[in-house]
Amino acid sequence: MVLDYVNGRNGAMRKIAVCLSKGGVGKTTTAINLAHGLAVAGSNVLIVDTDTQGHVATSLGIEPEIGLAELLTQRATPEEALILARDRLWLLAGGRALAGAKREIDRKNFGGEQTLAESLEPLEGKFDFVILDTAPSLDILSVNVLFYAKEILTPVSPEVLTLQGVLDFQHNLAGVQKYHKDLHLKYVLPTFYDMRVRKSKEILEQLKVHYESLLCEPIRYSVKLSEAPGFGQTIYEYDPNSPGAEGYKILTQRIMNDGN
Repeated sequence: MVLDYVNGRNGAMRKIAVCLSKGGVGKTTTAINLAHGLAVAGSNVLIVDTDTQGHVATSLGIEPEIGLAELLTQRATPEEALILARDRLWLLAGGRALAGAKREIDRKNFGGEQTLAESLEPLEGKFDFVILDTAPSLDILSVNVLFYAKEILTPVSPEVLTLQGVLDFQHNLAGVQKYHKDLHLKYVLPTFYDMRVRKSKEILEQLKVHYESLLCEPIRYSVKLSEAPGFGQTIYEYDPNSPGAEGYKILTQRIMNDGN
């Protein structure tokens, strides 16, 4: 039984959602490598995939039979739905079954936005970190994530449209914060950063102006980051000496330091 032996070291889980209502910015890559980095550093970590694409399990080389969908619809207990993906890293897998779970949530007369929080309540205090990967849209499960999480990490690729996406996301976030005042945008993470490209530098300068205190060290562009999921590995397993691995180590350390 997972719940019999997993326990967060201080009993206070940090719930970090990797969110932006836009695809192609590195959300899943960030969620996976942050989660594994925290686990390697000694934390007990749960990664939750709320996307119907189910890319987290695939990227970790896992073919789950059940996952988050079954937990949300009370067809499985947390003990049954959790998968030990790596040492100290557990997974609640996403996938196509979440489409049916979303329909069930949509049919609720009230309280649908709390379904995820209610389903994960038995896991409270069992982990040091819960990292939540989200879909590239503000669907009902993404709203559930925002009502559950307390910290938001937003990956930003070096594109003008992504900057607009961040502004749009902040507008939607403000609507949730009226009812969930503990939720905060905590980290803005530049991704696919290439210092040889002028556009990357220009976008980074704009991010410094608007999000200086939230801005993280950029994740440099690395083909290894895109190759690793095809082998079912995190960047630390696939190429631990790559710029991508170094970038996510720095991000992991910053997030751990913020909790001390």
